[in-house]
Amino acid sequence: MKPLFSYLAIGCTLLLCSQLSFAQGIKVPAPSPGQTIKQDFALSSVEVSYSRPAIKGRTIMGDLVPYDKVWRTGANGATTITFGEDVSFGGTPVKAGKYGLLSIPGASQWTIILTKSLDVTNPAAYKPENDVARVKVDAQQLPFAIENFMITFDNIMSSTMQMHLIWEKTAVTVNISADIDGKIAADIDAAMKGEKKPYFQAAGYYLETNRDLKQALTWIDAAIKENPAAFYMYYLKARIQAKAGDKKGAKTTAEAGIEQAKVAKNDDYVALNQKLIATL
Repeated sequence: MKPLFSYLAIGCTLLLCSQLSFAQGIKVPAPSPGQTIKQDFALSSVEVSYSRPAIKGRTIMGDLVPYDKVWRTGANGATTITFGEDVSFGGTPVKAGKYGLLSIPGASQWTIILTKSLDVTNPAAYKPENDVARVKVDAQQLPFAIENFMITFDNIMSSTMQMHLIWEKTAVTVNISADIDGKIAADIDAAMKGEKKPYFQAAGYYLETNRDLKQALTWIDAAIKENPAAFYMYYLKARIQAKAGDKKGAKTTAEAGIEQAKVAKNDDYVALNQKLIATL
């Protein structure tokens, strides 16, 4: 017969294993939830993966996040950013690829760092020799507090946008741009030699980037000739004419666009053309 303490030991072991198994099966909310944001930009996209710690009544800048020390720019794991194409990051050329996103917060100015290291979670792991870009940006004070740290993109244009890092009452901004004009122009030239010519897209690009408006008008006329019922093309042509100073031609084209839009039962383009006429 086994001693009593043996049975007690076996029983305690089974109970402990049962409790551990139960505990391992529990899922609770993360204190600093992770987030991955992907922003379409230029001819590709920019993606950021990071964690979002909360204030929770604490003092953040200069305390929980010390000034003048490397910060992983989030919580939990390392923060990373991926560029789908070559960009200018705060004025520094950066090749397409994935990088660690670090920062050195200051009371009035931050240093934003892109590093080849993708696993920096504390200052001791930071290696300056792996820097790809170091950008100094001013810290802006907000009139209200943001509870969770956030990284977001705004003022998104065809080849420029801004990345904002915001927490507590502090916000910093990094300008990002991509040199896509040369590539698009080359693509247009190549496509115009092909069988299916992108007249409409090329005309729109020339209008938006302040290029040769005569060429843009030639292309949009060719597009309308191929598809005379495409009401949206008339609106683009009217905009090109208006920008070129041909107000009479723009009004005539816009009126034709209104009629085509009515046939297509598209009230949006009826309104757009009416508003354009009102500006002439």
